[in-house]
Amino acid sequence: MFQELENRYLKKLKTILKYSIITISIIIIIIEIKIPSKSKYTGKEKLITGRIQACQTKEDKIIYHIKGKEKLIVYADKKKCTLGAVITAKGKITKPSKNTIFHLFNYRNYLLSKRINYIFYADKVIISKTKIPIKYQIKNKIEKYIENYKSSKYMKAFILGKTEDFEEEIKTSYIDNGIIHMISLSKSQLTVMILIITYFLNKIIKNRIIKNTILINFLIFYLFLTDYGASITRAFLTYYLMKIKKEVKIKIKKEEIIVILFLINLTINPYNIYNTGFKLTYIISFFIIKYIKKINHHKNSLSKAFAISLTAFIASIPIVVNNNFKINLLTPIYNILFMPLISLIIYPLSLLAIIIKPLDKLLNVIILLTEKLSLKVSEIKYATIVEPYFDPIEILIYYIIVIAVLNKIRKNNQNYIIIIIAIIIIRPKIYQLISTPKIISIDVGQGDSTLINYNQKNILIDTGGNLENKKIHQNIIDYMHSIGIYRLNYALMTHGDFDHMGEAINLVNNFKIEKVIFNCGPFNELEQELIKVLDKKKIKYYSCIKELNIDKNKLYFLQTKEYDNENDNSNVIYTELNGYKFMLMGDASITTEKEILNKYNLPDIDVLKVGHHGSKTSSSKEFINEINPRYSTISVGKNNRYGHPNKDVLNNLDDSKIYRTDQDGSIMFKIKNDKLRVETCSP
Repeated sequence: MFQELENRYLKKLKTILKYSIITISIIIIIIEIKIPSKSKYTGKEKLITGRIQACQTKEDKIIYHIKGKEKLIVYADKKKCTLGAVITAKGKITKPSKNTIFHLFNYRNYLLSKRINYIFYADKVIISKTKIPIKYQIKNKIEKYIENYKSSKYMKAFILGKTEDFEEEIKTSYIDNGIIHMISLSKSQLTVMILIITYFLNKIIKNRIIKNTILINFLIFYLFLTDYGASITRAFLTYYLMKIKKEVKIKIKKEEIIVILFLINLTINPYNIYNTGFKLTYIISFFIIKYIKKINHHKNSLSKAFAISLTAFIASIPIVVNNNFKINLLTPIYNILFMPLISLIIYPLSLLAIIIKPLDKLLNVIILLTEKLSLKVSEIKYATIVEPYFDPIEILIYYIIVIAVLNKIRKNNQNYIIIIIAIIIIRPKIYQLISTPKIISIDVGQGDSTLINYNQKNILIDTGGNLENKKIHQNIIDYMHSIGIYRLNYALMTHGDFDHMGEAINLVNNFKIEKVIFNCGPFNELEQELIKVLDKKKIKYYSCIKELNIDKNKLYFLQTKEYDNENDNSNVIYTELNGYKFMLMGDASITTEKEILNKYNLPDIDVLKVGHHGSKTSSSKEFINEINPRYSTISVGKNNRYGHPNKDVLNNLDDSKIYRTDQDGSIMFKIKNDKLRVETCSP
């Protein structure tokens, strides 16, 4: 009896100790993230030196990943890349940019996960190829050798962990189908490699210690070849911890090993939490290992494969959503479809083709067929659903629910999975129902785009447009998806200038839009091109209207007079939401402002979207004094060639709190508990 009590006491003590260690580790990680990362660079360097560790090309530039005082990225004009060579560059050092649109990709945090604090923009580069370390010489020869293959992009992905050579269309289809992980190095691929090496070592060496020494040294060198990718590093460490566990007979569960490795990695580098690959590899591994016994209840190999795929899919949802803001419900089926093609045919052939080059032709044919299949499958859109951003609390709640549900499953009974899928499907609707009213000036550079999200009504005013930034429309779509918006009730074009409606056709082609509103005056060429698309898609459009109903509120169009100038014809919109007054000026000029003052008795404005990006042709002192804005937003590109915003305009707005997209990023005015709150997404 005493022995039983002692065992219970020890078991409880172990549980308390285990969760205490986890809690302390999490607290340490949070503290480390909150403390700014210290750099060995001052941020004032004009000359840097370091050894090239990796390279990638981007349009007319080459990006060097170097190791100087610490890791650093160098942007330079295209030159040949020799890994291990020493680079000396003259130029300017700067901090990486953060996201300026809420919820979107944060480049600075991503680089921090790789221990990179600065980017260096080089005007001049000198590369010395003397004394290149042997490990880099081997890596250069391997990369050069692989380049000669038609299937080189897949060989690089499977052997070196590089995926930058994939065409954007193909990569996007893999992401949309939820199978992008298959072209990344993983535990299964490492296991195949270990089995092959072990087979040959067993043939030629009998001493176990020598065999293990050769194997571990090879794998460590292989980690170097793959630039210590998150997935392959996790697989390597898991493999050896499992071997140690077996040798010393430690009583520790496999899923606990994953948790230990996860916490150790985050303690060493807490910014790994911003690395998508890092999070996916650990969370998916944890869930598959934890529920492998339930998975193994499936006697049929196909149903077992589907159970693994479904478990991985459910485990990955918050991470995938926070990157793509959508999920494909058919992903578990696509995994079953593509797994044999990629993992059992393309991957082994990629290894064999390195030795037997004629296999490259066969491999290339299979790759082309696989890519065509992926592109075709990605056209099936009905199973793709928009999912809003998961905040940390939601992520925690989600995994608590998932673990509770999966623990309930007995043998082949998958009914409980329906609960999780149902939550995911109805979540966007719930998100919109509980959403607080907001107006957001979206940072689109030198252009305009404003979103009104009010009582499940969604109105986009202008789309931005910039020939140098081809991702503006995608950024707008991603942001709207991130807050649960999957259709627009209205798209309003203040006028026909490219920086206000240049992305309209892209948005119409990629988004559900009910109606489009144009300004007064004749349609210009850009507007006519959009109208052709609207007619084709049978989307209704109107021009020169006076008001628009939004639930119990209205948008009033104050400018309905026709001028011979596109800016003067710009829509000027006034609305009142929950008692707060908003006014959006488009590119309206001083001429329009005078006409509006003569025509209307305007109240004091809570939020003014300043006209024409703060140009001196708008925002006269007379107009600003009359409307007396409490807050003013200026949508303007950083270091724009027009010199916007004008100093006189800023002086006119001196009594108003000014927000600028070039300095503050996107600007959100949120009405919560009848109070107007301001949030920014500073670069």
